[in-house]
Amino acid sequence: MTVDLFAVLWVIITTTVSAMEETLMDTRVATAELGWTAYPASGWEEVSGYDENLNTIRTYQVCNVFEPSQNNWLLTTFIDRRGAQRIYVEMRFTVRDCSSIPNVPGSCKETFNLYYYETDSVIATKGTAFWMEAPYLKVDTIAADESFSQVDFGGRLMKVNTEVRSFGPLSKNGFYLAFQDYGACMSLLSVRVFYKKCPSVVQNFAIFPETMTGAESTSLVIARGICIPNSEEVDVPIKLYCNGDGEWMVPIGSCTCKAGFETDNGNVCRDSIVRKAQQRLFNLRRLKKFGLSPKALTNFYRCTIESILAGCITAWYGNCTALNRKALQRVVRSAQRITGGKLPALQDTY
Repeated sequence: MTVDLFAVLWVIITTTVSAMEETLMDTRVATAELGWTAYPASGWEEVSGYDENLNTIRTYQVCNVFEPSQNNWLLTTFIDRRGAQRIYVEMRFTVRDCSSIPNVPGSCKETFNLYYYETDSVIATKGTAFWMEAPYLKVDTIAADESFSQVDFGGRLMKVNTEVRSFGPLSKNGFYLAFQDYGACMSLLSVRVFYKKCPSVVQNFAIFPETMTGAESTSLVIARGICIPNSEEVDVPIKLYCNGDGEWMVPIGSCTCKAGFETDNGNVCRDSIVRKAQQRLFNLRRLKKFGLSPKALTNFYRCTIESILAGCITAWYGNCTALNRKALQRVVRSAQRITGGKLPALQDTY
């Protein structure tokens, strides 16, 4: 379920948990030819190149600036969207400055277009009909922030641009990306395709699962929380909103520790009775080291540890686990060794 961002009338407060990005395709990790489809054949060309750190990468380049009326298309392989409704594309590329090319005609460009084509299955892309009839949807015209005018073939100095665009909503199984050149001299160094999601988080004593972002950048996706062990919901059902950037917004509702449990480190509910009993057992050991008599130690036990056990409320006892009872039994046995006398058994105390 999603709600529009502008329909929510409260201040957005995000957590410190970073958004997650799930990669669907990344050409930087390719070890073989990418095998994308270029049309016409005289346009885009796949080559082995180097990035700005001189790492070997698979790139596509085109530079038909002296020929007019360019219309060169490059199509990726099919990309499974894995349920994501909004897709992000990170492009790293270089563009030659048209003014630095001698005698270049006025048709030289320093931009290219990004499109996508949504489909349920892999399709044949070799025929001319596909390029003429495929219902591409334009994402944006991509312009370089920096262009280069010279190339040092010894170190290959480049000015690398990085641009990120997103599109959606998507409903079919996957999609293709298409890059259109119409007269630039450029290299497409890498393409990373990913989607965002909010990471799993524990907040206000509730656990929230990983949640994909919505179809729009302004969408909010509702995630229901599950109270952590030994806690329960207070008033309204607890939920968080995952925004378009993959960040959690301020929660609605909360969970709180059940009777007999207390908060520990903000998002854990510990057994308060067991914990108090163990703390007072520690004090009993210290008193013995100070030389108190067995009678004084027994009196301390009855006034502290035994009073906790005897005052155990029914609401807590009903949720008492076998591990809790064993922990309290160990406290009684340890106290008996410290005092050196017979103490009531745990079941007698209850």
